[in-house]
Amino acid sequence: MESLRLIEQWPVPTAAAAVVRRDGSVAGSHGPQRHPFKLASVTKPLTAYATLVAVEEGALELDTPAGPEGSTVRHLLAHTSGLAFDEHRAMAAPGNRRLYSNAGFDVLAETVAKATGMPFPQYAAEAVFAPLGMTETWLDAASKSPAGAGGVSTAADLARFAAELQAPRVLHPDTVAEATTVAFPGLNGVLPGYGHQKPNDWGLGFDIRDHKSPHWTGLTSSPSTFGHFGQSGTFLWVDPAAGAACVVLTDRDFGPWAAELWTPFTDAVLAELSH
Repeated sequence: MESLRLIEQWPVPTAAAAVVRRDGSVAGSHGPQRHPFKLASVTKPLTAYATLVAVEEGALELDTPAGPEGSTVRHLLAHTSGLAFDEHRAMAAPGNRRLYSNAGFDVLAETVAKATGMPFPQYAAEAVFAPLGMTETWLDAASKSPAGAGGVSTAADLARFAAELQAPRVLHPDTVAEATTVAFPGLNGVLPGYGHQKPNDWGLGFDIRDHKSPHWTGLTSSPSTFGHFGQSGTFLWVDPAAGAACVVLTDRDFGPWAAELWTPFTDAVLAELSH
């Protein structure tokens, strides 16, 4: 795909991209596909997926209490537990506001670890990474928030995850459909790097595009687009209307450069896919 060559012009030391169709085939790739990148918050969809495996296995339920009083696993996944961004401190009652929270994903990991009797990085590896052949992906247990922002992976591995999101095998398709549908609709909140969003719609571990503006996806991305971006200069989106997903990994932290370049890049990818 010629559109993927745009990453060559980005002001980053290293970048890799891949586009995966709904049938799991790779429509195109560019850059070093097996170069390890820090994922930052692109870790969260992986953590959410592992959590949902634990739910399907019966280790816990979406409505299992977790986090502040009144909060559940579902609240933590949807950033509505009320926990602060990086502190285990309640800022709001559960279900009232969309407060994006790394701390919430730390609590989520602790909850899954307790329910499964296994350290969360190990559980994620066995529940998600191994079945998908993601042999070069792991959660860095030494990072500040392993489950929220401590993932390390490659474009090739995340392409496998992008294929799974479009044609699930590890999870039941109904589970993925619920995770990528708005949870607790109508809540306002801040999308990090993009400001206040009214509403700030999220699924269970996934940012739902809907009609957010500004946003890190494309101007032509469908409202059903879901995914995540990371402060390490990374993103993964799935656009069901386009029948494709896109992974981009870089080693330059998110900033104005990314906000300026990511949207036209995605629009170029979608335009090429539509022809």
